[in-house]
Parts: sequence; structure tokens; C-alpha cells
Amino acid sequence: MLVKSLKLTAICILFLVVPLLAHHSHGNYDTTKWTTMEGTVTEVHYLVPHSWLYVEVKDDKGEPTVWAMEATGFGGLFRVGVKREDLKAGDTVKVRCHLLKDGSNGCLLGYVTPLHGDQARGHGIERDWDGGGGAGFPDSQPGAAPGNR
Repeated sequence: MLVKSLKLTAICILFLVVPLLAHHSHGNYDTTKWTTMEGTVTEVHYLVPHSWLYVEVKDDKGEPTVWAMEATGFGGLFRVGVKREDLKAGDTVKVRCHLLKDGSNGCLLGYVTPLHGDQARGHGIERDWDGGGGAGFPDSQPGAAPGNR
């Protein structure tokens, strides 16, 4: 009976640990380069475990494309000074992020700078939207615009 209990305990621990390890992988992003983009916020979702920012950016041909940008959860954003009212749909922002390796319109957010003109909502203040040092990686020079990857 003791052996069965120990096996069950080990299996339960394994099921708890494996999702945590998988959850923190940034393997689908190119974390060796920063990309800078500027565009208009279409949606902001403050969620747990990750928040999402959707930004409409003009591509090389001037056509609008929506980018899905993954950030830390709202608790992490709150700890670094981000407030729910800082960004709203229609606001202009500048972001620095790590692009998805597969070339689709998504990235891992490092930094967001609101450019909406409202000082009370943090206009012009770059904030860490990863909650741990800008996508968890050392700061480096921002990369090329999305069309110049």
C-alpha cells in the first residue's frame, strides 16, 4: 500500500512540474534579436498567466496587419508599474519585442511605450511588459522593422 501511495504521489508531482516547465519556454521566439514596431492598439487583454496586446502595424506595402504580442500576466505588469488604464484600443504605441521564429505576426513583448499624449496614462514612458527585464533577456539594440527581418 505504501508503494502505491508513493507512486501516486510521484505521478502527481510530475503532472504539476511538467506544465510549469513547458509554460516558461520561449523557444518559439527568436530571443537573439529585438524588433521595434509602432502601431495602433486594437485590443488589450490583462490575463493570467499571460496578457496579450494586439497592435495594428503597417507592413512594407502600407497595408495594416494585426500583431499578437504576448506579455506577462497582469500581476507582473502591475508590479512594474503598468496600470489597466495605461493602454486602450485606439492608442498609438511603440513596442520592442522578439518575433516568432515561424514568421507569423506575433512576438514576445519586452517593452511598450504609449504614445497617446496623455501624461496621466504614461505617455512616452517605456515599461517592461515582460515583468522581468524585457522578455527576460539582456537589453540589446532594437532590430529592424517587421518588414525588414
